[in-house]
Amino acid sequence: MLKTSKNISLKTINFKIILLLFILSFFGCYPGIKKEATVSSEALEEITFFYPDFSDDMDRDSLMAAIRNSIEYLGRIPAGTIMHYGPHSFTQTQVLDSQKAFLEILQETANPAQVAGKIKADFHVYRATGGEKSANVLFTGYFEPLYEASLTPDSVYRYPLYRKPDDLTTVDLSGFGSKFQGQKIIGRIAGKDFVPYYSRVDIDEKGVLKGRGLEIAWLKDPVDVAFLQIQGSGKLILPGGKIISAGYSAKNGLPYRSIGRYMIEKGFLTKEEMSMQAIREYLAEHPEVVQDVLYCNPSYVFFRRLEKGPLGNIGVPLTPGRSIALDSDLFPKSALGFIICKKPLIDNSGRVKGWEEFSRFVLNQDTGGAIRGAGRADIFWGNGLYAEAAAGHLRHEGELYILIKKP
Repeated sequence: MLKTSKNISLKTINFKIILLLFILSFFGCYPGIKKEATVSSEALEEITFFYPDFSDDMDRDSLMAAIRNSIEYLGRIPAGTIMHYGPHSFTQTQVLDSQKAFLEILQETANPAQVAGKIKADFHVYRATGGEKSANVLFTGYFEPLYEASLTPDSVYRYPLYRKPDDLTTVDLSGFGSKFQGQKIIGRIAGKDFVPYYSRVDIDEKGVLKGRGLEIAWLKDPVDVAFLQIQGSGKLILPGGKIISAGYSAKNGLPYRSIGRYMIEKGFLTKEEMSMQAIREYLAEHPEVVQDVLYCNPSYVFFRRLEKGPLGNIGVPLTPGRSIALDSDLFPKSALGFIICKKPLIDNSGRVKGWEEFSRFVLNQDTGGAIRGAGRADIFWGNGLYAEAAAGHLRHEGELYILIKKP
């Protein structure tokens, strides 16, 4: 009896060891210290099981419109262009065919289960690897604001919105060696030297761009200008009631620093209080710190007048709720994606009263100065009360997937 018990115990121990080794090998790709992606091949990992359910909380027409916009972009770039989907590469033709194939699926069936089935059978599905501290993606939001403005300055409208200066120059470093492939720097030529472009302090405090005829319009509040730069586009309502649109044109190339994070560091707001609305309220109540807060961010955005828009970085109109901004160095432009995150429930005054989980198909049609790494994504919410609330308060982790049809 004793010998039998020992044998059983040994078998039990061996089974546990085998099980432990299996678990360790299965989860071996998730080490205790996570490395953040620095190149496109590390930003996405293909999955072959544990798929999301691919349920979509929005209308089909908006998705089809967003896909057609991506197809328009893809039709403008050379057929041989290589686009990187994590460890795999596809040509422009393959990506374009994939977008068209997915559009056909939507046109053929409205059954979510059938759509999900076709994706699992016919598409590569990649999941974003996330940031340094999490395998998930941190989602934030942006929207199209409406600000009062004037085409001429006066005592009320004193803060200019600038178009791209002629001396702002982008240099492609790819020709200087393989280690610089795909890298660019932005600056200006000063004599015989290429130097960094002017900072926010240079432009807004020292007035280095004044008198050059670069002003698109003048706004009432420097915080409006800064927020418009963060959002990347917006509408301007002129004194007579006419509305014009302004969109992103270029940036000065200096690193972006979050004014929200700076305000937390200075003790102006807590992390729990932080939102776009909270920043506005604090700066309105403490005008003496406005300059200090805004100047902490040396990055500066230049604009252009838009006939239609807002436009993303691929030059197509953004679709509210469907267009997202990702790091353009890591994720393929125009790519079809799927996200799982949370969205706010708001009351009639725009206050957030709760959060609910949602999932939907999206298109990578924009980028942003603060959207860096495989663990960041920005959702474009459109304009209006809900869009402002969602953009101002969303800061939740979720899942990001990128899809492309198998060759």
